[in-house]
Amino acid sequence: MAIALESVPRHIAIVMDGNGRWASKRFLPRIAGHRQGVEVLKRVVRACGVRGVSVLTVFAFSSENWKRPVDEVSALMDILVVALSRELNQLKKEGVQLRFIGSREGLSERVKQSLKDAELATAENHSLTLNVCFNYGGRWDIVNAAQALSASGEAITEESLARRLSTFVTGDPDLIVRTGGEMRLSNFVLWQSAYSELFFSEVLWPDFDETTLDAAIQAYASRERRFGMTSAQLPGARNEAT
Repeated sequence: MAIALESVPRHIAIVMDGNGRWASKRFLPRIAGHRQGVEVLKRVVRACGVRGVSVLTVFAFSSENWKRPVDEVSALMDILVVALSRELNQLKKEGVQLRFIGSREGLSERVKQSLKDAELATAENHSLTLNVCFNYGGRWDIVNAAQALSASGEAITEESLARRLSTFVTGDPDLIVRTGGEMRLSNFVLWQSAYSELFFSEVLWPDFDETTLDAAIQAYASRERRFGMTSAQLPGARNEAT
């Protein structure tokens, strides 16, 4: 079913959950699921571009993921570096701008340099912005913003704090999708999700495809976003008062 462009969310955020479970179901090492997850992300980036999405934000590695086994964390770092090296030229051709959101603390110099190089190489691209939340946590984001405001002496208000958040440039997500059957945000864009529409899918991330993406967009298009107002107050609503 075709989706009207005006019904497509400008900014989609995704918690890419289920890589390890996908691999375990196939008697594969967990890291095989993460590798397959990268391939799915490539397809989803292109699908979002085709559908008119302007910003895609993905949760790639949380600040809590350091608690995972050391070999899995190390492998995730290697996957990131290899994927950037392999895919960067194609992302540039497709006009994708890469932004890495999260703390650089604890990352190796190799990883930090890869992130920096990818951001610089795609800085002039404007077809789609891909925010990769890596070593990121929503609470970290809020604390970081509050500390920056405190250091500057600027008054802490909703508006000033929002300007200091890592996603301010690309705005808050219109739609947040979580795969893998879990129904929580898991410390992902906590402030920014205040009025986001939520879509939870049983599909494990390595099985996510255009059909699932379209189901999420269709669900989003069917909802009325009131932002605290009544239906009658929304732009375009008919005034039935007499």
